[in-house]
Amino acid sequence: MCGIVGYIGNKKACPILLAGLSRLEYRGYDSAGISTIENNGLSIMKDKGRVKNLTNLDGINNLEGTIGIAHTRWATHGKPSKENSHPHQDNSKTFSVVHNGIIENYNELRTFLSDKGYTFYSETDTEVIPNLIYYYYSQDNANDNLRFLRAVKNACSKFKGSFAIEVISNLYPDNMIVVRKDSPLVIGTCEDEKYLSSDIPAILSYTRDFYLLNDLEFVVLTRDTAKFYNENLEEIKKDTQTIEWNMASSEKDGFEDFMLKEIYEQPIAIRETIGAKVNLDSKCEFDELEFTKEYLSSVNRIYIVACGTAMHAGLSAKNAIEKLCRIPVEVDIASEFRYRDPVIDEKTLCIFISQSGETADTIAALKLSKEYGAKTLAISNVIGSSITREADYSIYTHAGPEIAVASTKAYTSQVVLLAILAIYFAEILESCDTKLISDLKQEILNLPKKIEETLKCADLMKDFAKQTYLEKDMFFLGRGIDENVAREGSLKIKEISYIHSESYAAGELKHGPIALIENGVTVISILTDENLVKKTISNIQEVITRGAKTLVVTNQNIDKTMFNVVVNIPKTSPFVSPVLSIIPLQLLSYHISKEKGLDVDKPRNLAKSVTVE
Repeated sequence: MCGIVGYIGNKKACPILLAGLSRLEYRGYDSAGISTIENNGLSIMKDKGRVKNLTNLDGINNLEGTIGIAHTRWATHGKPSKENSHPHQDNSKTFSVVHNGIIENYNELRTFLSDKGYTFYSETDTEVIPNLIYYYYSQDNANDNLRFLRAVKNACSKFKGSFAIEVISNLYPDNMIVVRKDSPLVIGTCEDEKYLSSDIPAILSYTRDFYLLNDLEFVVLTRDTAKFYNENLEEIKKDTQTIEWNMASSEKDGFEDFMLKEIYEQPIAIRETIGAKVNLDSKCEFDELEFTKEYLSSVNRIYIVACGTAMHAGLSAKNAIEKLCRIPVEVDIASEFRYRDPVIDEKTLCIFISQSGETADTIAALKLSKEYGAKTLAISNVIGSSITREADYSIYTHAGPEIAVASTKAYTSQVVLLAILAIYFAEILESCDTKLISDLKQEILNLPKKIEETLKCADLMKDFAKQTYLEKDMFFLGRGIDENVAREGSLKIKEISYIHSESYAAGELKHGPIALIENGVTVISILTDENLVKKTISNIQEVITRGAKTLVVTNQNIDKTMFNVVVNIPKTSPFVSPVLSIIPLQLLSYHISKEKGLDVDKPRNLAKSVTVE
């Protein structure tokens, strides 16, 4: 979850590290710290709370070092405190380390080191890392150029779990060593400078050329070189990859918050995601995929595996794939997938969705599926991310950097890309009426303009937020594809407004949940499938008679007088209606959070990229 930054070059490291931390705060903001190599040795400055607390520490502006590492923390082992903040040092203050991930066997390693006389000052798992590095360094009598590297490698060989690690030492004032396993880390490079980060956007203003690391690749950095080694410490060649993201996507660009900016960026994100894949005169194209009719005809089950919002996008894909391709689809929560012994074989296609491409549970589920012989397909927003390098095939949304913790444009881009994927499968299989496919393609191409039209409901959502922001409970209802949107709308309310909310299939209301409805409770319903209009309205009437205040998001011709507020959105195919129907709910969540005076982009206890299980 945490964010790490590094710099080695000819400029003062401190301002660059602080700027990087500010860009990475969405990954965690329980504490922050930096360590630089100064003339008198290693310096460490850290504090509990936001990065701004760090910038106000006495003496931080006096740091002159041109090599440094930095960290913003999402607390796992140990409460948020200055003592538990990164960076951590060994007892001799020879090595400074920042770490993203979890060392699962840290208690065992802590005991090993304690028995050898090492003392620990924090509750974190990370503190074992610099001490174990020092232990192996002190045991190595060779005085060659690889002694530092061997110490880091030997320590890493003892770790169980996930880690991205940056290490500096006062013994090696011109070097930094970095390594990753199941946690993200990229290296941006330009002449005489190297920039390191958990995420590309944090350092995109400095360079477009990046080294993308695989698991257990060790890197020895100087100002003008980067040497790569495998886990046997054999030197390997690594090429850079150029990232074409627009830097403006990482700035607020006049908006008050990143979340609001990203909501309004959805027309662009959808246009970019559609790209050249959809053409009315030809079949959908995925140059990255090599699926044949023979293979797809042999598939007896598709699993879609994801977490949170990405899982909700997967539910929309289930509807599209099953109806267009007639292949059974199961949507699974990644954190549960491995532990329920799923039925997987060579006739199974497993699709994994992760905005960051670094979601630990999703990556673990992908690895399991490959062990069982399934073909694997990754869907991510980040080129070169871990999930895309693990999967057999990868396709990308093109939403651009999403900075706010609560996902908006990444979710709608996933829904669209998955709908296009369903068409791609159906066209190969010839499993669906060609007119239905043609009509759906046209609706997908029309989505950006219809999103722009839908965004005009912003003032209405702002007014409704003023009426509801003090409430303690909300309920979301929908049937069919609309139930999936109800889930996502409910999650957005939870994430950024801290209001307890639940979503239900509208037909299940009378089987228990209606007991929770009382006078004045807000019930939000989504109504976009013409085949389910009458039944859903009947369910909404059940809560109206019990005093509920109702908001309905619809593209159907209904009697508006029976509801408190009706939000009209453009008509579109049910396969992609979630792209439009979620937008009023994104805006509602945003405005409720603003009315409550909360930090929209950085909700409490959450981080953008969940890189620990």
